[in-house]
Amino acid sequence: MELSVVIPTLNGRDHLAASLDTLAAHAPDAEVVVVNGPSTDGTTGMVRDRDDVDVLVEVSTRTENVARNAGLEVATGDAVAFLRYDLVIEPTWLGALTDGLADASVVTGPTHRTLGGGMTTEQSERRTVGSREVAYFNGGNVAFRRAALDALDGFDEYLETGGDRDAAHRLAGLDYDVAWRPEMCVRREYSADGGITDGDRGAEFRALAYRLVKNYGVRPAAAAGTTRRALGDAVAAGRDVLRGDLDPTEWFATGRAVVGGVARGGADGLIARVKDRSPARNPHGVSDRSDRAVTRYDWR
Repeated sequence: MELSVVIPTLNGRDHLAASLDTLAAHAPDAEVVVVNGPSTDGTTGMVRDRDDVDVLVEVSTRTENVARNAGLEVATGDAVAFLRYDLVIEPTWLGALTDGLADASVVTGPTHRTLGGGMTTEQSERRTVGSREVAYFNGGNVAFRRAALDALDGFDEYLETGGDRDAAHRLAGLDYDVAWRPEMCVRREYSADGGITDGDRGAEFRALAYRLVKNYGVRPAAAAGTTRRALGDAVAAGRDVLRGDLDPTEWFATGRAVVGGVARGGADGLIARVKDRSPARNPHGVSDRSDRAVTRYDWR
């Protein structure tokens, strides 16, 4: 098996350097493709000074799915892994990846997060949507056989978030298996002031509605999933308002963004479903365009 590892990055020079160091130590024979951009922190110079990166692709669009597809375009392995720039692989990663791809077309594993009180990790996640059993994967730590990626036509570049969730639904529709290997683990460490901030709720629900309508059409399965998430968030925010932790005007503005996101995402998902009636369900995939790369450095 020839393995390519694609690492999208944006202004993460120091984290990326650590990730590349562990790849060189634990997967020295892998083809390494870094997709950068547009970074302003010296990432390009750092990568060009290394001798363990095979290809550096500079892109101008700040979305992860564009970066993933740009890396996929130049990767030559018959297996392709996608790794987040701020994750480092553990010594067992490569062996578990190889073992997983011997049994399934896709393999994924957990992210270990080192916190002040210890370490957290993730578990395998599966859910039944309509008639499909969907096995979700860790988008920052996943490997595919090339045939599965070709069948998907890569990732859907319409999505600014949730591209891995969308790919999981499409894999299920194509009857590809996703293997879970706890030993295919990566690690992320947070500083004391690290944390998670709330994202754009409108964009999040636009992505959710888009991928459900695109993959399942206007069906109860799609509507139920979106409605359940929206109502759950509304109830939680309502409790925050009653406790005085959230301003009512902010609650209303967030609700309006969610409703607008659902409406737009549902409409765009319906258009996408009509544009690509194939099992891939990906009108914005790798084959849709060829102008992602601004500059390419190839040292192979």
